[in-house]
Amino acid sequence: MDAVDFVNNPLKTVRFGGSVAETLTKYNRGDISDYELLKHQLADPDIKDAQIISWLQEFRSCMTQLTKDHEQLIYTVLRVPWVGRSQAVVEEYMTFLSNLVSAQTVYLCACLKMVVSHFTPKQVSICEGGVEISDTDDEDENLPRNFDRCHQALQLITRYVPATSRFLMPIVQDKFPFITKSSRTLECYVHNLLRMTVYIPSVRRDVLEVIIQKMLKLDVSASRSDIDEAEENAVQRLRAEEQSEEGLFDMDEDVAAAQPSSSTVTAHPVAQRLDTLMAVMMAYIKDVCHHNGALHVERTKDLYRDLLSVFDKLILPTHASCHVQYTLFYLCSFRMALAEAFLDHLWKILQSPSQPAVLRQAAAGYLGSFLARAKFIPVLTVRACLDLLLSWIHRYIDSQDSGGKQAFCDISLHGPFYSACQAAFYTLIFRHRAMLESNMKKGLEYLQSLNLERVVMCQLNPLKVCLPSVTSMFAAITRKYQVVFCYTIIERNNRQMLSVVRSSAGGDCVSTNTNPLDSFFPFDPYLLKRSGQLVEPLYQVWEELADMEVAPAKTNTQRSREDEDDFLCGETPQGDGIVGMTPSSYDSNLRSPSSVGSPPFIFQKALTSANMDVTY
Repeated sequence: MDAVDFVNNPLKTVRFGGSVAETLTKYNRGDISDYELLKHQLADPDIKDAQIISWLQEFRSCMTQLTKDHEQLIYTVLRVPWVGRSQAVVEEYMTFLSNLVSAQTVYLCACLKMVVSHFTPKQVSICEGGVEISDTDDEDENLPRNFDRCHQALQLITRYVPATSRFLMPIVQDKFPFITKSSRTLECYVHNLLRMTVYIPSVRRDVLEVIIQKMLKLDVSASRSDIDEAEENAVQRLRAEEQSEEGLFDMDEDVAAAQPSSSTVTAHPVAQRLDTLMAVMMAYIKDVCHHNGALHVERTKDLYRDLLSVFDKLILPTHASCHVQYTLFYLCSFRMALAEAFLDHLWKILQSPSQPAVLRQAAAGYLGSFLARAKFIPVLTVRACLDLLLSWIHRYIDSQDSGGKQAFCDISLHGPFYSACQAAFYTLIFRHRAMLESNMKKGLEYLQSLNLERVVMCQLNPLKVCLPSVTSMFAAITRKYQVVFCYTIIERNNRQMLSVVRSSAGGDCVSTNTNPLDSFFPFDPYLLKRSGQLVEPLYQVWEELADMEVAPAKTNTQRSREDEDDFLCGETPQGDGIVGMTPSSYDSNLRSPSSVGSPPFIFQKALTSANMDVTY
């Protein structure tokens, strides 16, 4: 008789009670003792592979009897830890799943929930003195193999039940980990959701929507100022540690210089989780759009349509998101036709009277920021977009002049117009060099053809509403090239009171809202370190205008250099006593001198409540 390896291949295991068929028969007669014993043995954490295989085979032989009356028994089987077992157990379990969803579709959702629950690492609780002190991810080296098995199971279920996708999305959304969970947990879950879209393409748009919705929650929870502050604190801690080591070990200067000055991990904990998810998303976008290193045009177009749909539904209406919109920025860099399609889409939203004003203004912000910051957009495309913008602006002015009533500055009536003007000014600030450097004469003729003087001089007075930093830099550039002279209007605007800010605590504060449009620039510099490596080569950073004279600001207060960013080093012209009241999270765009790139202005914080009501 051949020797048997009882350790690695046990042929027999101890079990109590009768077979599954006998147990079900007894249960139907009212005898539940074996039934409860079976459930107890299936729930045993030390259950052996051979036991699982034996029971699964018996369950398959009486599948038609496993109606909804036996759901508690089936739920116990679905809780059996199968993904980390031997290949024999995995194959038997998958066969059981396929038979179950085919014969008893009432258990489809339960099977889907079980599979999706394995999309994250197991949580290992660390207890001390009977008290749970931490909850950490299981560092199982077999995790990739386990994920593969989950996807095999999901593919099997989809094959036997074609309508699976209809029931899958609510489960995916319900099982999504809280955004406070670890980066590893979120990364694994998002990775598996995106992987799922490869073999169930019908759910891709919905999956992207679920993921981006969660990412936006992370994005708006980590303001630029908070990220910058965390990075500065991390740098200071690193320097302190280095100085401590130098004092202790008398380190050589060359050795100390060789130490890395900063970590490649984002310091802010919420931003770090977002950074991880952005890296996963960008890797997915690249994988979907490329095949054997070459761009796959049709797949790229399909993904663009799905992402654009999510952009319209979630990203565009979200004020002051900092990073999530870079998913489209990155995708558009693959092919110029995509960038042009995105610009055209934004343009249609901006000029459409049927769209809400807030979305039209947001579209203008995206349009100007994308034109200014996307290095892959050529000058010809920039000029074509400026032609469209200025033509629409001039037509808008014509409509106001021909209305019979005198037009006046009113943001509530003309918000899209002012946003369009700011988008045009912002684009010219960033791209005027590229327009002029190849042929100065033709470039100047083009700038003159835009008739910017009429825009600046019109009764709607856009310079009064645009951000002071945009206004001042636009004025400096247009004065240098003698395109239009703005300073007379700027000084007149500075002498006038634009608004009164009323504090929610009571009383009026005589001050000026320096961001009346509630503007933000969607493609301000990218602050996340890991995923930022993909954005950096595509991004147009602000280049200082060393030869540019910018009129000094008129102020009676001390102003800090910390309130400036890389858009403008000098002071900008403003009126006396201007106080920066920045709604929403725009305040986060004004703190970092090194990384934040939206137009800053020198300002003094109001000594009033952060929750202000602005009246015009």
